Amino acid sequence: MEAIYLDRFEESLFRCSRNPKFLDRFYELFLASSPKVKEKFANTDFIRQKRALKGSFHLMLLAAENEDKGPDKYLRDIAAQHSRDQLGIGAELYDLWLDSLLSTVKECDDEWTKEIGDAWERVMMVGVHYLLSHYDEPPAFAIVD
Repeated sequence: MEAIYLDRFEESLFRCSRNPKFLDRFYELFLASSPKVKEKFANTDFIRQKRALKGSFHLMLLAAENEDKGPDKYLRDIAAQHSRDQLGIGAELYDLWLDSLLSTVKECDDEWTKEIGDAWERVMMVGVHYLLSHYDEPPAFAIVD
């Protein structure tokens, strides 16, 4: 991926991360996007979930930065956890997830532009495509909570 997208994403992520409402607002929008989303997160520890999401943004950035080498190194564990045999996070939920995320970034990044939104979408789609392409693979190991 071109450096301009990676830089825009990383700078925007920094600004969004400084906004104390960023992750809460994302989950507010995402949970309101569909009853199925609300159901999937019914018993979620959101303190832990927000910490995991925050970390996944950095993994997505690394995966996008190394897209030509393959994002497997960064996203293999996340893909296994989100696969059919684990959490069962299918394609329809990623659409809602990305829409909610992009709306949140637009609200929380005080320097938001269409180009920043495009950068977020490009970086996130590297990860989303990877996760979806591994959805039906049996996990190589069990995820332990």
